Amino acid sequence: MFTSFSAALTGLDANQVGVDTVGTNLANLNTTGYKASSVSFYDLVAQNLGLGNGSSVGLGTGQPQVAHQFTQGAIQTTGGALDGAIQGDGFFVVRDISSGAIEYTRAGNLQVDASGNLVTSTGERVEGWNQVGGSLSTSGAITDIVIPSGSLQAPVATTTMSLDLNLNAAATVGGANGTFTTPLSVYDSLGNSHVLTFTFTMTAPNTWSYALTIPGADVTAGTPGQPYAIPGATGSLTFDANGNLTAPTLANNPVNIAVAGLTDGAADLSVNWSLYNTDGSPRVTQFATATAVASESQNGLAAAQLTHISLSNGGEIMAQYSNGTQIAVAELALASIRNPESLVAVGNNNFQVSASTALPAIGVANTGGRGNILSGGLESSTVDIAHEFTNLITYQRGYEASAKVITTTDQLTQDTINLKQG
Repeated sequence: MFTSFSAALTGLDANQVGVDTVGTNLANLNTTGYKASSVSFYDLVAQNLGLGNGSSVGLGTGQPQVAHQFTQGAIQTTGGALDGAIQGDGFFVVRDISSGAIEYTRAGNLQVDASGNLVTSTGERVEGWNQVGGSLSTSGAITDIVIPSGSLQAPVATTTMSLDLNLNAAATVGGANGTFTTPLSVYDSLGNSHVLTFTFTMTAPNTWSYALTIPGADVTAGTPGQPYAIPGATGSLTFDANGNLTAPTLANNPVNIAVAGLTDGAADLSVNWSLYNTDGSPRVTQFATATAVASESQNGLAAAQLTHISLSNGGEIMAQYSNGTQIAVAELALASIRNPESLVAVGNNNFQVSASTALPAIGVANTGGRGNILSGGLESSTVDIAHEFTNLITYQRGYEASAKVITTTDQLTQDTINLKQG
C-alpha cells in the first residue's frame, strides 16, 4: 500500500548499522593499530510513478557498506624492546596457529612465547626470515620467526689484529722514551683470553724493533709468572723522514704471529697483525709527539650468553650477547596490499584477504612501497572521538526520522481503513 513503510524500515536498519559502527569504533579507541570503520549509504532502485514526466520515488536505502579506513595513525613512543610501528603503508604478516591462515595486522606489540616464537599480543605467530647458518637472507620464503632464547654464542678465535700507534720521533736510543709496551687481548678457539704484549724499542733514528710476548702460563713451553717470547714474533719497523712506515712494506703486510702449544688445549693461534689500512696508509707512524696507541682491534670473541632481544628500526630482530656483540637473528616481513579496504576483519585486530583483494606483495621494510618499521613505538587507533560522536548524533536523528515515517505511515493506513469502513 505505502512504499514509505518499507523504505522507512530500511532507514531503521541502515542507521542501526551506523550506530553499531560508531559503537565499535569508540570501543576500540585505545586499540593498538586499529583502523576506524566508516559507513557508506546508497539508495535502492527507484520505481516510476507513471506520471509521464519521469517522476519516480525511491524504495529506501540499501544495506550500508562498512569499510575500514587505512589512514596513518599517530605513533606513540613506548620504549618496549619488541614494540614496532609501521610508518607508511604495509602490514605485519602473522599466522593463526589454530587454523594456519595467514593474516595481516598493523598492531606491532610483539612478544616471545615460551617456545621462543615471536608472536602478537593475541598469540598469532609473526612471519619473516630467520638467520640460518650464521647468515640472514630475505630472499627466501617467509616462515615463523623463532628467537634463539637462552642460546650460547660460540667463541671465535682471533685471526686479525691491529694497533693504530704513533712512536715518538723525538725518542733517543737507550733513553726512557725509547721503549714502549702495550698489551692486546686475543681469544683462542675455546674462547679463552690471552694477553699479547707488544714491546717497541728504538734502535736507531727512524728505526724501531718490536717483539711480542705471552704469559708463560699460557703456553706449554713457558714458565708461569714469566713472559714468554713468541718465536718469530720479532722484527724491525723503519720510517722515512716524514714519519711514514717504509718497512715492512705494504707488500709484506700483514705480519703473521703464531703461538703454538696453548696449555688450555685450544688450537694454535695464528693472528695476522695488520700494519696498513685498506687504503694503503700505515697504521704505525713516527712523529714528534708522545708515543701512544690511538686504537686497537681484533676479531676474536669469547663464548657468550644471550642477554637481550630487541627490534631495530627497519624490522631486524637483534640479539645482544654478554660479550657486547649484537647480531641480527631475524627480520620481520611486511605485506603491501594495493586495495586494503577490501580486507576482511577477523578479530584480534587482524585481517584476511577477500576475493577482491589484490595479491599481497611480501618484502622487507622500505621497499616496494612498504613503509618503515619504527622500533620502540606503537601505532595508535585512528578513531576520532569527536567525529564519532557527531556521526552518532546523525545516525540517531536518522533513526528517529525513519521511526517517525513509520508511525505516520501507520496513521495514514488507519485513516485509509476508516475511510473504507465509513
